[in-house]
Amino acid sequence: MKFIGIIPARYASTRFPAKPLALLGGKPVIQRVYEQVTGVLDEAVVATDDERIEAAVKAFGGKVVMTSPDHKSGTDRCYEAYCKVGQGYEVVVNIQGDEPFIQRSQLEAVKACFGDEATQIATLVKPFVPEDGYDALENVNSPKVVVNKEMQALYFSRSIIPFQRNNDRSEWLSNHVYYKHIGLYAYRASVLKEITSLPQSPLELAESLEQLRWLENGYMIKVGISQVETIGIDTPQDLARAEEFLQQHPELK
Repeated sequence: MKFIGIIPARYASTRFPAKPLALLGGKPVIQRVYEQVTGVLDEAVVATDDERIEAAVKAFGGKVVMTSPDHKSGTDRCYEAYCKVGQGYEVVVNIQGDEPFIQRSQLEAVKACFGDEATQIATLVKPFVPEDGYDALENVNSPKVVVNKEMQALYFSRSIIPFQRNNDRSEWLSNHVYYKHIGLYAYRASVLKEITSLPQSPLELAESLEQLRWLENGYMIKVGISQVETIGIDTPQDLARAEEFLQQHPELK
C-alpha cells in the first residue's frame, strides 16, 4: 500500500497571517513540517494557494502544488492536490501545515490503521492523563473522541464525553480513559473523493467538527493511539512556545 502525504498550507489566517512562512529555529514552519514527513511516507507534497509559499517550498527543495484559493477545508485542498499529483497512491495522509513537531511514530500509527481492510478513514488520539487536570479536559478547543472496542470512532465532541453521572468531576480522569483528538487524517483515495462531495451535516454544524460529517454519513473512522504531545501553531504566542520547545530539544533542530 502506497501513502502520499499532503500538507495543506494557506497564507491567509485570521489569527496568524503568513503562518507557514514564520521562522522557527531559523526555518519556515512549513519546511519543518515537510522535513518531518519526508522519508516516513512514500511521497510528500505541500498544497497551497499562495505563490509566496510555493516559492518558499521550492527554495528548500520541497515538492509543491498550487490549488484553488476557494477551498473551505484542508480536506478539499488535499483532494485537489491528489487529483493533480497523487495518482497511484492508495492512501492520502492529510498533515496539518502548522504541526512542525509531528513525529514518525504518529505517522506510522496512522498507516497501521489501514492494516484493517474495513478502514476508510484513520485519525489519531492521545489519552488524557490525570496530571492534565480537569481544565484541559474541559477545553473546547481540544475535541474529545469516544471509540468502540475495535478502536473505531463513535463520536467526536468539544464537550466532555462520556459524562460520568455518579462521580465527582475531580475523579473523572482517574476513573475513565478520555481521548484527545489529534488532527491528523488519512483517507483511502476513493473515500477522499466521496467525502469532498458531501454537504455539511447537522452534527458538523452544531460542533464545528468536519469529521462528524463523515460519521453522520456512515463512514468508518479507525483510531490509532499516540503518546506524543505536539505543539500546533495557531497564534504568534504558539510560535513562541514552539521556539522555546525547540531550544529545550536540540535534537529536533
